[in-house]
Amino acid sequence: MLQTIYEWFWWDRLWLPYNLTWADLQDRDGRVYAKASDLYVTIPCAFALMFVRYVFERTVATYFAHLLGIKEKVRLKVKPNPILEKSFTFSSKHPKQSEIESLAKKSHLTPRQVERWFRRRRNQARPSVLKKFREACWRFTFYLIAFVAGMAVIVDKPWFYDLRETWKGFPIQTMLPSQYWYYMIELGFYWSLLFTVASDVKRKDFKEQIIHHVATIILISFSWCTNYIRAGTLVMAVHDASDYFLESAKMFNYAGWKATCNCLFILFAVAFFITRLVIFPFWIIHCTVIYPLELYPAFFGYYFFNGILVILQLLHIFWAALILRMALKFITGNIVEDERSDREETDNSEDEESVKNGPVSNGHAALNNNRRKTD
Repeated sequence: MLQTIYEWFWWDRLWLPYNLTWADLQDRDGRVYAKASDLYVTIPCAFALMFVRYVFERTVATYFAHLLGIKEKVRLKVKPNPILEKSFTFSSKHPKQSEIESLAKKSHLTPRQVERWFRRRRNQARPSVLKKFREACWRFTFYLIAFVAGMAVIVDKPWFYDLRETWKGFPIQTMLPSQYWYYMIELGFYWSLLFTVASDVKRKDFKEQIIHHVATIILISFSWCTNYIRAGTLVMAVHDASDYFLESAKMFNYAGWKATCNCLFILFAVAFFITRLVIFPFWIIHCTVIYPLELYPAFFGYYFFNGILVILQLLHIFWAALILRMALKFITGNIVEDERSDREETDNSEDEESVKNGPVSNGHAALNNNRRKTD
């Protein structure tokens, strides 16, 4: 049964144009082609990147955080309370008034004390500014290196200037060593994001991020197996072109450098709109939808590949709406915030204005005015 499923899954008619088989993509005459077995390399690559990230965040990222004056914030910790903790974990982090009154009776506290406990517990569960800075610093570094490396891989290729060259001879197109490493490292990075999703900073678009990562992994893996490598390198380069601007803006936001953060955010917004809403749909998707039909009739792999690209484009539109909202705030003179993040709650009770080690502060007024980000 498994053999039958395997044979159906790898049926030539599904993934390759007519009159072509997998035998046509076997290495011969000095020509090397991508193989599905190559993708096994991406898993150890993901773990290697996770190790590099761990070391990077605790050395390089921490060093830059200290240079920018970012410190761990002293947070008030809640007193252990099994009843409230159970409700917080399994019921709701934001209980309604009726639930607060019920919990107050069960725990022998006043409703105000219950509200304060939940407020402190929510703040305690939020990631620290230092953690968010480290994560942004790592992603900034990877995206910048990936974009530079990606451009080095494709800038001297004819299909970078003439998109019809992307399909010349498809799928009988030999693989280059630079393309191999570009694919393996990029795919390994997205695997590492999935492996660390439980410990990374949570954002309001968490589900959209998961969909994006899964769609990207499927797209990269599929394009590799079916030799859509030329188109795949173009897609990856377009996606890496703007992300490092966003991550650098986050870094300076956490440091309280509002002017620098806003300037970088504007650069990110411009790069995002040009690459994701202009180049990607009107150049890349146009290239993958129109030009292949000049060579072959449409087949399942053609529809599958373009279907994944459309899913990514829908996510681009979703994020573009959030970016536009932030850009409007910037134009109207408000502080630019990440619409995907939630904000840390202040605790104004008189007994909470200070703690043993001093005022509750992270050292920067710009990040202490209830305008904090979790991304």
